[in-house]
Amino acid sequence: MARHILRRLLMTIPVVLGTTLIIFAAVYALPGDPVQTLAGPDRAVTPAMAEALRAHYRLDEPFLVQYGHYLAGLAQGDFGIDFNETPVSSLIAAGWPVTVRLALMTWVIQALVGVGLGVLAAVRAGRATDFAILGGSTLILAVPYFITAYVAQIVLGDRLGWFPVSGIDEGWPRSYLVPALCLALLGVPEVARLTRASVLENLHAEFVDTAVAKGAGRLRVLVGHVLRNSLIPVVSMLGLTLGTLMSGTILIEGIFNLPGLGYQAFQGIQQHNGPVVVGISTLLVLTFLLINLIVDVLYVVIDPRIRLD
Repeated sequence: MARHILRRLLMTIPVVLGTTLIIFAAVYALPGDPVQTLAGPDRAVTPAMAEALRAHYRLDEPFLVQYGHYLAGLAQGDFGIDFNETPVSSLIAAGWPVTVRLALMTWVIQALVGVGLGVLAAVRAGRATDFAILGGSTLILAVPYFITAYVAQIVLGDRLGWFPVSGIDEGWPRSYLVPALCLALLGVPEVARLTRASVLENLHAEFVDTAVAKGAGRLRVLVGHVLRNSLIPVVSMLGLTLGTLMSGTILIEGIFNLPGLGYQAFQGIQQHNGPVVVGISTLLVLTFLLINLIVDVLYVVIDPRIRLD
């Protein structure tokens, strides 16, 4: 186990280098002049002022030199300084709790509702309940989730007044519930379908017949044997989903005005504030890799037959 974890950690080094290089290059290639953005749209920038700003923020250095400086700081836990002289780590510290709360609430909804519907569809395979769940999943996937978000804002917030639909003034969980429900619609159908397929496959396995022959009850067979073996691919998907949710909240945070990492990254792109975009993106990449490592370890916990060399 320890050797496997160490090997996976070493494998993340080239992944981090590659992804940060791509992110850095994409931000470097963004159209627009960050110096003019710093000065403001209504303020003329003299050549001397532009040269001083470029030198101060290392914008006059070659691309690879800038990237090297960023990696050197990242190795020391420094995500850089944005164009407003604010440490990117401070912006991350402010936005991180919001994004984590939204992502975790979304993930829990996806896990509970998706697995529950998948198991129900499997045990009712070929019946009306199964067809209703499959049909509903297709319908949910057909509607863009940002459309659902706007409708939820109008109905649940404006018309009925049940939940806040902007900001986090009312705290957790009220301010996060509607955004999390809208974002969860992306994953619930996929988790339900995968769970259904996995449970159906294991329902006809030989170990189920053996358990039934030994006198095990239906519920015990379903929970203790079928569901445990069926959760391995589901856990893998849920792990990847959690990592994706951390970086996929930009649109939802924008719609519901949640000051999380996605919202800050979106503002950084609009303002040509490269250090903010690169720093937040790097953190999300590291989070995704860490979650994948945790999922690998959970495989052994769920099914001891799996051994990690």
